[in-house]
Amino acid sequence: MRLVILGGGESGVGTAILGKKKGYEVFVSDFGKIKGNYKEVLIINGISWEEEKHTEELILNAAVVMKSPGIPDKSPIVKKLKERGIPVISEIEFAAPFTKASIIGITGSNGKTTTTMLTHHLLKSAGLNVGLGGNIGKSFAWQIADNKYDSYVLELSSFQLDGIIDFKPHIAIITNISPDHLDRYEYKYENYIDSKFRITMNQTEDDYLIYDADDEAICNWFKTHTTKAKLIPFSLTKIFSEGAYIKNNKMEIKISQEEFTMDTEHIALEGKHNMKNAMAATSVAKLMQIRKATIRESLSNFQGVEHRLEKVLKIQNVQYINDSKATNVNATFFALDSMNTPTVWIVGGVDKGNDYNELMSLVREKVKAIICLGVDNKKIIDVFGNVVDMMIEVDNMNDAVRMAQRLTEKGDSVLLSPACASFDLFENYEDRGNQFKQAVKNL
Repeated sequence: MRLVILGGGESGVGTAILGKKKGYEVFVSDFGKIKGNYKEVLIINGISWEEEKHTEELILNAAVVMKSPGIPDKSPIVKKLKERGIPVISEIEFAAPFTKASIIGITGSNGKTTTTMLTHHLLKSAGLNVGLGGNIGKSFAWQIADNKYDSYVLELSSFQLDGIIDFKPHIAIITNISPDHLDRYEYKYENYIDSKFRITMNQTEDDYLIYDADDEAICNWFKTHTTKAKLIPFSLTKIFSEGAYIKNNKMEIKISQEEFTMDTEHIALEGKHNMKNAMAATSVAKLMQIRKATIRESLSNFQGVEHRLEKVLKIQNVQYINDSKATNVNATFFALDSMNTPTVWIVGGVDKGNDYNELMSLVREKVKAIICLGVDNKKIIDVFGNVVDMMIEVDNMNDAVRMAQRLTEKGDSVLLSPACASFDLFENYEDRGNQFKQAVKNL
């Protein structure tokens, strides 16, 4: 069986290693350059590869093709594969049949990384032999090749879910859905929503779907679609006989006649959206029968995710917060919503068709000045120019942070929450967040 892998990054090389181990004839093809460390792994394992091209005669003879999530369906080589009826799948689809481990799959437009990390933290703290993968960390396929874990917590992007056929997680979570990546979905929101719900399409009556019952897109989907999975909703406003909710500043979770409660003030994560992430993760912990004391301890000591509402430093009583991972408006909405002090907001980058008006009421209430950090800031200036007292444009992080310091007084906060992708001025959102942290340390 010939397995061709498009993309020589983490998921591609991980799939190559698993494929080789399972007896496939493996070939890796990357249209760009393959990083040195991945090349070494391929060479050591005797796996053939090419870079900076896709040689059709070496690809179109595949029995199956694993495509890295970053490669769009409309790329010429993918179109040719599909015309020939050659299955093009994601790493998750390829790898899952080779493990008997229990799989927890987490998707959503925002909150999925935090929910994935928190779920992994809860299960690991309870002594479970659990792996972390998917969209973060080490490749899922690679971990299966090493055969180490009894269960996996996987962060799954819509792109990964687009490439599944039979994959099903035992427990699935949809954290929320808001418009994102629409350029990959013919600019149709409903295509993106359907893509997220692929996480539950193969689930049976023995499986679970945990979801945000306050989310409009999710609730609308349920009006016209069904899933066989047992439903476990969570909400900030509704109360359930089976599900998770907040009542009298307590998080309450009821699953199969069992109850769990915890004061929200003892949960390390702050902000309403993080209460939702905590409810989702705790629902998994309850389904996996983890002791209440362990859950409480884990929720109170969780450190959070780097670049997501990460408190960097307090300087002259001004708190600097790194939320570089906020690459869309919905993520920035959560960030602004959690601010309790006058805020200087650093925003901007590559816009994915943002509607900034959704942030208007929060900006009026909380933001004293806006610093635009991007190549093209026109849209942000048009929307908020008359709303805040001060609007400044900069083109590098050092200037952004120095300007923010000038505009603050004691008791204020400086929030980097760009609502945009980072590729105009930075390598990626991590690079942007790290530059912010360094600039703050240099003040």
